[in-house]
Amino acid sequence: MNSSMDTVPVRYARWNGVGRPFTLVADSTPQVPARGELLVRIDLATVCGSDLHTVGGKRPSPVPAVLGHEQVGTVLGVGAGGVVCVGGGAVVPGMRVVWSVAASCGECERCVRGLMQKCVKLSKYGHQPLLEKAPLTGGFATHCVVLPGTAVVAVPDEVPDVVASPASCATATVAAALVAAGSVVGRRVLVTGAGMLGLTAVAMAATAGARVVAADPDPARRGQALAFGAEEVGDGSSSMGAFDVAMEFSGQPAAVRTCLDSLEVGGVAVLVGSVSPGEPVPLDPERLVRGLHTVVGVHNYRPEDLLTAVEFLAEHHRSFPFADLVGATYALDHVGEAIEAARGAAAPRQALAPGLTGAS
Repeated sequence: MNSSMDTVPVRYARWNGVGRPFTLVADSTPQVPARGELLVRIDLATVCGSDLHTVGGKRPSPVPAVLGHEQVGTVLGVGAGGVVCVGGGAVVPGMRVVWSVAASCGECERCVRGLMQKCVKLSKYGHQPLLEKAPLTGGFATHCVVLPGTAVVAVPDEVPDVVASPASCATATVAAALVAAGSVVGRRVLVTGAGMLGLTAVAMAATAGARVVAADPDPARRGQALAFGAEEVGDGSSSMGAFDVAMEFSGQPAAVRTCLDSLEVGGVAVLVGSVSPGEPVPLDPERLVRGLHTVVGVHNYRPEDLLTAVEFLAEHHRSFPFADLVGATYALDHVGEAIEAARGAAAPRQALAPGLTGAS
């Protein structure tokens, strides 16, 4: 460790396993990160559904760890060699940024094939084992060390933190889902699950020229879907017709079946929400073949999708109530309360702000 003159004081919330409280740890980190790295002060982090799955034991994760992978922050230091934003332009101190959920090597067979989100050497923020010499690997901390191979995108000043923070997971994943769906201009699109991802998908598809129908059993979420551009909503309990594109974000087997069963001839089903074990869903191969259907899974995203996400939010965050999707903001030492609030809150996200001293 360098002398105190060369270090920055940091804190992080150490997750100690299912059923155990978080521990707030004080530490320090070098002011100038290693080659190709960034030191970023985290201004706001949001609690994602994946964080809830981890804390609840529904998703395997190393223990201990620093959770969190949706955040926006300010660059404090740039390592030797520099870092370039997706789309060009050097990352510089003082720049406000979001970064991808994972770092990729860029050289393995999968990376060369364009599957960087499935790199064989993938490092995922918020899902790495905690190393005492390098603990700043998640969003539930005052700072994060952003590794080489991470997609970084500058955030315009006019985009609020509560809007920008989910870009690095929810918004970018939806951008990837729309790429998988193909053109939606003039097409009838079904979105199942009107949480953070589903509502974002409604807005992005509607803005792209689709006629969007949203399905969710929660009446409050159905109301939100209308505010995000859905032409029609339903609870998903009965058929809502045939669709050119069906995008699934809830992870519920019944919703997956709805998407598969609702496809028009030539239709595309994009499955996104099934990221934890669940019951198998039957697939009728004859219907798939005769209907010329395409079924595609989307998990994580490419660097370009993160850029698309930020550009979309910059252009449209005033047209849709994205800021309302984040509820209360908590101090880092109240991370346990933020997690509990996120389990049953009306807003899809709760937030952590390291600069706060209590919940608000």
